[in-house]
Amino acid sequence: MLRAEQVTDAVAYHGEGPCWSPTWGGLRWVDLLAGDLLTLRDDGTVDRLHVGEVAAFVRPRTRGGYVVGLQRGIGLADGPDAVPTPLPELWSDPGVRMNEGGCDPTGALYAGSMPYDVTPGGAHLYRITPDLDVEVVLDDVTISNGIDFSPDGTLAYYDDTSTGRTDVFDVVDGRLTGRRPFVSGEDESPDGLTVDSAGNVWVALNGDGRVRCVSPAGATLTEVELPVRLVTACTLGGPDLRDLYVSTSRENLDDPEPEAGALFRVRVEVPGRPVLPFAG
Repeated sequence: MLRAEQVTDAVAYHGEGPCWSPTWGGLRWVDLLAGDLLTLRDDGTVDRLHVGEVAAFVRPRTRGGYVVGLQRGIGLADGPDAVPTPLPELWSDPGVRMNEGGCDPTGALYAGSMPYDVTPGGAHLYRITPDLDVEVVLDDVTISNGIDFSPDGTLAYYDDTSTGRTDVFDVVDGRLTGRRPFVSGEDESPDGLTVDSAGNVWVALNGDGRVRCVSPAGATLTEVELPVRLVTACTLGGPDLRDLYVSTSRENLDDPEPEAGALFRVRVEVPGRPVLPFAG
């Protein structure tokens, strides 16, 4: 069991989606329900950029700038600190918001939603191409969460938190197919995830205060312990991509946890991979 160290104060109400990219200076994540992008600077300070009612995820763009998940769609920014321009909304229902997203090796963006009231099957997973064409990939989702790809691009790992498991897809001609359970745990809530350079899958277990590392064969390799329950997402970053950053939340906590909403970090043996950018 590894133990993560606290990097920031409890700066977020609902921290989510950490992402490492040199294009914006290192580590960036979101304070989702505040609609803010958070950027960790070298001196340990945190910059905050407001982008909308919701800031669900952030990824770099191949042409510079970034893509961000907004309330009911995405926004594009041309510079690392520019305010994004919203694209047309993907849906009109105010009871559903964007949640988590990630990119595939072709530069397409997968962006998933969730109902505020967590209505079973009330959300979707969308695929947005570099040409900004949109299609629904999954239409029976409850809480669309982490998605990432194996180093060779042949597998995709995905969490619909309400299922209590991480699923795996085959990637054939750029499409997800053959969905099947990868790993599941009793009464667990898998949230954000990331895949390292060896193909191991790191999964944040929301409510359990842990991040679990699972081999491509599905065996648990190690776990990271945090002092807060609401562990939301993780990514590998730092100059050598061996710093595992973990975001946390204090959303609707009944009992106070002083560290909830802080960013945490732990050194790991296997490095990550450069983040897959959006080509749109």
